Amino acid sequence: MATEEENVNAYELLKLETEATEQEIKTAYRKLSLKVHPDRNPNNPEAARLFHELNQAYELLLDPLRRLALDQKLRVKKARAERYKSYDAKRKNMVEELEERERAFKKTRLDKKNEEIKVQVETERIKEEGRKLRERKEEDIRKRNEERIKGQWVEEDDVEAPELHPLDTTIRLKYSLKKHPELTTPESIAKLLSGFGGVDTESIVLSLKAPKKSVDKRPKSGTALVPFKQIRDAFSTVSASGQGEHGLEGIEVDWVNGKEPQILSWLKKMGKLDNLLPTSASSSQNGASGTPARLPQDQSAGSSEFSSFPSTVPGSAAVDYESLTLLRMRQAERERLEREIREKEAAE
Repeated sequence: MATEEENVNAYELLKLETEATEQEIKTAYRKLSLKVHPDRNPNNPEAARLFHELNQAYELLLDPLRRLALDQKLRVKKARAERYKSYDAKRKNMVEELEERERAFKKTRLDKKNEEIKVQVETERIKEEGRKLRERKEEDIRKRNEERIKGQWVEEDDVEAPELHPLDTTIRLKYSLKKHPELTTPESIAKLLSGFGGVDTESIVLSLKAPKKSVDKRPKSGTALVPFKQIRDAFSTVSASGQGEHGLEGIEVDWVNGKEPQILSWLKKMGKLDNLLPTSASSSQNGASGTPARLPQDQSAGSSEFSSFPSTVPGSAAVDYESLTLLRMRQAERERLEREIREKEAAE
């Protein structure tokens, strides 16, 4: 029989003395088993367990060898209890102290084991937090690097100069013929503006307008579209609008599209627009050499800075397909603007 079964006192379960005969064992078992039989006690959840224990006790007591072992165990237990009763107070205290030490030792060992488990769990938690913190730092570094690289791309995009539009070097002049009666031909306008730089005289668009109600139909005002060969010179002319010292008193000068070209906005942003001054001022500032500050498109092909900018009007030896296309676009844009001027004058 298993140890657990032997720990149960079979005599106590069957309510018998250790000297009980085999017949007494059977009789006691029959009476008690009928009382706790599961079929007779369907509402008692303990009935099956009690019935099983009675069966185990009954089988044990009917087995001579197992009963002999149980009797021996009970005798030893009884003798120990009797000896313990005979102990004096001192020996009892010693036994109790020994048992207390054993319990304390077991408790200490259990507490130590629990503490080790607790430390292990805490260590794993710290490792996990460290791993998460490391991952967050790596993610932050990765994001900062991406933002830094992205910022570098944005800066590079900002440094890159915009494309030069075909009409970026063309300006619009509006003036009264009463104040400037000499400005009636493209040549006279080119001569007026020659102090600012080279002008494409053949491409000048000139419109002289007379008031509708005028009897003699004489022109009273003029509008001219003037293409410069360099955007620097066009900018200098617009900057000198209406200034008498440059011969532009009473003359309104503006960009042909009514707004500043993108290349000039870019130059302002890059801090390079201060070099674009009217010719007289530029000459005085540059000293005896008289070398004017150059725009990106004015740089020579060998220059390291802005060397990719095309010349506004390429020389005949350097005219290629791209330059021809640029010139044709400028001519088409001028023709469109000329038509708009004619239509506006007709409407007025």
